[in-house]
Amino acid sequence: MTATPAPKEASKAATRQRPGSDPTEDAQPMMRRVKTKLTSKWATAAAIIIAVVWSVPTFGLFVTSFRPAPKQVGPRSNGWWNAFLDWDFTVKNYTDVLTPAGSQSANLSQYFANSVAIVIPVTIFVLVLASMAAYVFAWGKFKGRDALFIFVFALQIIPLQMALIPLLQLFTQTLHLPAGSYAQLWIAHTMFGLPLGIFLLHNFISEIPGEVIEAARVDGAGHSTIFWRIILPLSVPALASLAIFQFLWVWNDLLVALVFSGGTADVAPITQRLAEISGTRGARDYLNPAAAFVSIIIPLLVFFGLQRYFVRGLLSGGLKG
Repeated sequence: MTATPAPKEASKAATRQRPGSDPTEDAQPMMRRVKTKLTSKWATAAAIIIAVVWSVPTFGLFVTSFRPAPKQVGPRSNGWWNAFLDWDFTVKNYTDVLTPAGSQSANLSQYFANSVAIVIPVTIFVLVLASMAAYVFAWGKFKGRDALFIFVFALQIIPLQMALIPLLQLFTQTLHLPAGSYAQLWIAHTMFGLPLGIFLLHNFISEIPGEVIEAARVDGAGHSTIFWRIILPLSVPALASLAIFQFLWVWNDLLVALVFSGGTADVAPITQRLAEISGTRGARDYLNPAAAFVSIIIPLLVFFGLQRYFVRGLLSGGLKG
């Protein structure tokens, strides 16, 4: 004799098993609960205060970049807030920074292009290699996997400064890479960025439900198919987060650039030129604000372009389970 389920239990079971149900409808109450817990008047007020305090120096630097040289340095100089009382702005600073005009010119345009040529390949290399390694460590099965992953993670402990000279000797004496070339910078930055990149992506990829991987294997998919068609599309938020971090690290780097670029204008990045732009005894300090804003154009575009993926990655990590 078969027991008949109670009406309420039957309706609940039908609701849970309804094939045409939309998962997004079930996720809406969860999103509202999370939004309610993460949002409060005090948190909003604190965020606004922090944003204002953080933005005031940047705004002052922006205003200063349009002020004439006598208003920035020398006996006639004064604070940037006085610019609104003494309305005197000029674009000559940006012209001097971007336009080549002899050996004493800042000529940031060439160094700007060098930084782009360095940072884009390095970011791509790190994303591809780190995602492949993270997939192997997360879902591959081989002897010594955990020990090898711990070793890769422990590489972050090694100070960057200790590896510069051995790497330079390896590049020049063993690999015979041309001195002051993009190749040295690409390899060095990729090596320094891989340990943390593998660790971050491994934490995300390992949280992908195993049922998805097993279903793909049942359908006959190999590791390459699973990686390119399942792992990478699901890992877009984590990849975007790593891309932002890696891009900013390489773009703002000066130490590695000084060691491996050779100091030539053909390879040196923009950070090296920013360190030299003031000239002897700070004679051209007035160019620093304009040069600083030229240098942050690309990082701002990258951050705002990938911001939605970055936030999505943070939210997905907070809503798992």
